[in-house]
Amino acid sequence: MLFGNTESEISMVQSVHRAVQILRELASGGPRLGVTELADRLGVAKPTVHALLRTLEIEGLVGQDRDSSKYQLGPNLVQLGNAYLDTHELRTRSLTWSDALANRTKEAVWVGVLTGDHVLIVHHAFRPEGAVQILEVGASIPWNTCALGKAVVASSPPDVRERLLAGELAVLTGASMTDRKALADQLEEVLKAGYALEDQESAIGDAGIASPVFDRSGEVAGAIGIVGPVERMLGESTRRELAVAVRETARNLSRDLGAPRRAAYAPGA
Repeated sequence: MLFGNTESEISMVQSVHRAVQILRELASGGPRLGVTELADRLGVAKPTVHALLRTLEIEGLVGQDRDSSKYQLGPNLVQLGNAYLDTHELRTRSLTWSDALANRTKEAVWVGVLTGDHVLIVHHAFRPEGAVQILEVGASIPWNTCALGKAVVASSPPDVRERLLAGELAVLTGASMTDRKALADQLEEVLKAGYALEDQESAIGDAGIASPVFDRSGEVAGAIGIVGPVERMLGESTRRELAVAVRETARNLSRDLGAPRRAAYAPGA
């Protein structure tokens, strides 16, 4: 016997979808937005938006500013975010390897996973020496502008690569790659070398070197890499040495995740 969706079920799903949209708008358009602003952005009636906001407020996912009456993200989202990080296997397995890589290269280490067309930073090991550093956990970076993203996408199934290459390619600096053919060629080079490079494509003056990490199924789980000043990272005398360190760490982390040997060893490794 087949069961169709009832109007009640469809309405509930739509409400969940709209609630998620509200959270995303508050995350990207903040710091605070009013009911009218959110209703306009979602194309939904103000009473509906108000009801959703009240529900989210009761759950601690949004909060209302007393002075402006506008809404912002709530404290319970932090708890949910921390729970995600604490239970993320790649992140938990990468803690020791990231510290070791940071000490070996004297550079900051990022671990990232692909979410949509962005890379989410799930772990950040600080550079052992240097000035004050900002924790980047939770940062979301367009995949085509960072070494982590290129490393993951290069090792993803062909349909994923094709979809992302055909999609919007973000521009963060004048060096961000938007030529699809050139980017596709670069991804092929990443597969051969076992690591990806970024040269001031996310931020002027910064560079990155990253390698893919594989899980027990042999699929790419994310990437680990180092970030730092371009003159220190991509100099002829140091780039190869740093790339070897990153690639070896990714290989060991993949083994720790239970990846098969064929997956843990990238071509060219």
